[in-house]
Parts: sequence; structure tokens; C-alpha cells
Amino acid sequence: MPASPRTARAINDRLALRLLQEEGPLTAGQLKQLTGLSRPTVADLVERLTDSGLISVVGEAGAQRRGPNARLYGIVADRAHLAALDVRTEGVRLVVADLLGSVLAEASLPVEAGEETGAAVERAVALVERTAKEAGAERLHSVGVGAPGLIDPATGALRDSSGLPEWHRRLVEALRERLPARVLVENETNLAALAEQRDGVTRDRDTFVLLWLGLGIGAAVVLDGRLRRGASGGTGEVGFLPVPGTTGLPSATGCDGGFHSLAGSAAILDLAAGHGLAAAGEPVERAADVVREAVADGASGFLDALADRVVLGAAAVVAVLDPGCVVLAGEVGRAGGAPLAERVAARLAVMSPLATEVRAGALGGGAVLRGALLMAREAAQDDVFAPRTHPSGG
Repeated sequence: MPASPRTARAINDRLALRLLQEEGPLTAGQLKQLTGLSRPTVADLVERLTDSGLISVVGEAGAQRRGPNARLYGIVADRAHLAALDVRTEGVRLVVADLLGSVLAEASLPVEAGEETGAAVERAVALVERTAKEAGAERLHSVGVGAPGLIDPATGALRDSSGLPEWHRRLVEALRERLPARVLVENETNLAALAEQRDGVTRDRDTFVLLWLGLGIGAAVVLDGRLRRGASGGTGEVGFLPVPGTTGLPSATGCDGGFHSLAGSAAILDLAAGHGLAAAGEPVERAADVVREAVADGASGFLDALADRVVLGAAAVVAVLDPGCVVLAGEVGRAGGAPLAERVAARLAVMSPLATEVRAGALGGGAVLRGALLMAREAAQDDVFAPRTHPSGG
């Protein structure tokens, strides 16, 4: 059944808006070429989108730079404002952006381990409100939050997880209560995968696993272009994987004895100390720096030993999912770069018959914030770009 004229207009409008989002400002002639629509149809949609305040003339193109055909049309970026938060155990990082994702302001807030929950939540919410105001955003449309832990697939709520600060869960609740905005929350590793797929090393892949190597361990699974969360939101909790080389087994309340005990930051520092690359008792935040220094210094013994550990988790994931590509992401994965990825790939080729690329993530620790911003932008654009019902029914 052919689409009704109204449905066809809505489809054409969304197509044009997506092109303007991806390509930047375009002339009507360029829109005609990219969409394959007729000149009158493009003229109608340009007029319609301009009248609705979604696009405007932002300049001129071409050698002559004059006349209607030279007008460049772009999305009105301040039609909606967004915020993105990367919530970590030690604090919060924040950006405020426009509808196109251009960052207008950013801020961060440290949270001490012993700080009272209510005070930490209040300071974090106030930071969001203050940063939005400084960015000129009178009202935030969508807020994306990346946090460690499980996200309830039924409610979208951050679940109470053992070992994570109480203020994480309370912060999400407070943001929803205080802000006139849609607040979306997602596991941090899943957001990192989204960011790598859009802007990083897996733009050419619709199936891959991202292995997050940071202060903790996690994985994100993307199959056939879709992020997979699992029945309880726990897909990718690879820190709990039972692996050889540990002194025990993980439990339902802790991942000690699992893959985390071999490849978490504390374990990496212990390994580095055994190779004379780190001092005993160094803070776990130093793990990425130690790995980066090892790469720069060509410390092959340490990097080989680290790859021996990382491949255990990678091989388990590959045996179950056969993703064809594993990304080593997070602060440690980024620090290890190609030298670590190549070592893991070589070991994986010996351990598994399944052909698997191993790539170093491109975005490092900033991937979570980038993913949160992409999530917020997608939600805002879905709403702002949605066809409106007019009284005339047109």
C-alpha cells in the first residue's frame, strides 16, 4: 500500500534532517542529489522545515555565492539543549551541548569516598543546573547518564549494585525529580560501545564486543547493529567470569576470583610491580599510566604477561558470541593501544578457531561521556524531528 501524502512528507522531512545532521549544511540542490527527490518536493520540504523552525539559512555556497540556489540550510542547533554525565565512583564529568551535539560547556565534580550521600547528590545536581545556565540553556530537553552497574531493562532505572556508591542511584532519581528534562541512564560500557561504533574504531562493524579495561572490567555486546542488554541488564558482566590463574571463584556478591582479579587496575599494578614498573601500593588510577609507559619503553615482558591475562576474557567471549571483532577500550585498553591489541590477537588466534580482529579503542575514557551525549541527542532529535499534527490535519 503506498504511503499517504502526509506520511510521505514526514518520511522525506526525516530523511532531509538526518542528512543535514550527518553532512552539515546543504543547499537545496545537494539535498535533491542526496535524497533522490524531485526539485519541487525538495523545495516543499525546505519551506516546511524552515517554517517549523527546524532549519534556517546559515550561509551561501558556490562560486557566485548569491541567489536562492546558493543558500545553505542547516539544523537550528539551539532548538533543544542536552546534557551528558559520566558518573564514576570518584566523581562526575558533565557536558552541555546543543541539538547537533556541539559542546557548549563542560564541568567536573570530585566526590570523596566518605562524603554523605545527600550532599554528593545535591552538589552534582547543582552542577548540572549551573553548567546548563552558563551554556545559555534555559531548559534541558534530554540528559544522558552513563554509570557503572546494572540498568533494569523494564524500568530503565539504575539498580542497586553491590560495591557501588549509594549516591549514584540517588543522583539519577534526583535528576528526574529536579530537571524538566527526559533523563536516560545506561551502563557506562554500553555507552562506550555506542561511541566507538559512531565515532571510533567500529564504524565499519555491526557486530562486535567491546572489552572495557579500566578501574574495573566490563563488556558491551553489539550484534547485528543492536546493543544487547540481556534479561536482567547484565550482559557483559565479564568481571565475574571464572578464569584460570586466580586464587578462587567469583560469587554473586563480588567478582574477586573472576576475570576482574586478573585484569582489573589493581591486578595490573600488581603485575607491573612484579616487572619492576610500578611501586607497591600505587593508587589504581595509575594503571593506565603504567601501561602507557610500558608501551613507550618497549617493556615486552610486562605487555606479554598482560596480554596473557586479557586474552582469557576475550577468548571466553569469542567462544560464546563469535563477534568477529573485539575492541580493547577504557583507559587501560587505550593506553595499551596497538601493541597490546596485537599481542591479544596473536594469543587469541592460537586459542580459538574463530577468526577475530582485536582493535584498540580510539576514544579511551572519554567514550562514556561521548556515548551519553549521543544517547541524549538521539532522544531529543526523535522528539524534535517528529512530525507535528496540525489543526488542518495536513
